[in-house]
Amino acid sequence: MSALKDQSMTLQKEMIARHFDRLERAPETAEKVVYTFVPGNLTELILSFDALPVLPEINALQSGMRGKSRDYITEAERAGHSEDVCTYVKCDIGMLKTGNIGPTGTRLPKPDLLLLSYTGCYTFMKWFELLREEYNCPTVFFHVPYQGEGKITPEHRDYMVRQLKERVIPALEAVTGKRYDEDKLKALLKKSRKAEDDLVSVLHAAKHKPSPLDSYFGAVYYVGPIFSSFRGTDEAVGYYQALKAEIEERVKLGLGPVTPEGQLDGERYRLVVEGPPNWTHFREFWKMFYDDKAVVVASTYAKVGGTYDLGFRHDPDDPLGTLADYCAGCYTNVNLPGRVKMMADYIRDYEANGFVINSVKSCNSFSAGQLMMLREVERQTGVPGAFIESDLVDPRYFSAANIKNRLESYFQMIDARSQGRPKASAASAPQPGAHS
Repeated sequence: MSALKDQSMTLQKEMIARHFDRLERAPETAEKVVYTFVPGNLTELILSFDALPVLPEINALQSGMRGKSRDYITEAERAGHSEDVCTYVKCDIGMLKTGNIGPTGTRLPKPDLLLLSYTGCYTFMKWFELLREEYNCPTVFFHVPYQGEGKITPEHRDYMVRQLKERVIPALEAVTGKRYDEDKLKALLKKSRKAEDDLVSVLHAAKHKPSPLDSYFGAVYYVGPIFSSFRGTDEAVGYYQALKAEIEERVKLGLGPVTPEGQLDGERYRLVVEGPPNWTHFREFWKMFYDDKAVVVASTYAKVGGTYDLGFRHDPDDPLGTLADYCAGCYTNVNLPGRVKMMADYIRDYEANGFVINSVKSCNSFSAGQLMMLREVERQTGVPGAFIESDLVDPRYFSAANIKNRLESYFQMIDARSQGRPKASAASAPQPGAHS
């Protein structure tokens, strides 16, 4: 059976396909290409130099969804990369080694610049070291201080703005042959702000009962344009206007979210989810929630490219300062108490009756500290949590039976609690052999 998609899911897929087509033509059009990452991406700044962004994590997850990641990972491991290395990295390296054909079937161009915005993930640094060796191109490092104390100080902000002025902008100027145009950047940031307003309106719609969207599985489609290559563009503004109208109509009609299996009616469980999804079995993973009428009303993964729903908006009147604020506030740069607070607030604000942590084997940026987060969120909210395990794009670490058993056990526990019957659950702690 073909997967059902709502209009906005189809629209964003078409946007991404057009972008990959443009990338394939870049050697002919002489457009410059900048590789960067999703958390803390400086998309508006890149676009202000008329360069094209490429985001390796997007390539990897799209390859995983299209069933291509297994072979790429095997190729990378054959070249000497360990089983413990982030599977995004191995997927990307394997794709490069086998011709650099992107997930849509078009060839990816070599980067003219590697722009590393460091926002709490050490793997990104090693990843770009590997790409620098392969491509032998300029690399610029934008260091974002970690929110160890739960906030970014004025000194941290000044440090980031200074880097943008003294390192990042000169690198973009050298590669593109264009001068920095602050007015152009301001115009792009104004469009970003409009799209961000509409995205937040969509995310907040999940407070309705029933929720008109799934804020984990469905949200990976909805945040795609703003987290990747389109923030600051007319395309993004148009997309989020259309998405907002679509969600508002679903609220008006009292409809649940659209899923690959069909519309979800009869919402039974309202969940908050922490951690990235598994991409190699994305539809099967989503179906496990759909079958039990579980809807994710908020997720931390949908904030990995920006915590807009917590109040941040790009400010066109302070272009470099607002880029610094954005990068510092991305989810991967938030400390563990901050992440716990975010989840606890989501549970209360969205009236969730459960939360699930998907611990990803090869992603230390997310998985470190998740057991502590589980216990602390339970303590602060009184809501029980479930702990499941999978991986990003390595199909060897997705055990459908194991995950389904845990989720079913967890939902039974929620039912028992709602009926006033105490019931112990093994779902809230990892068990031996979770990856078997």
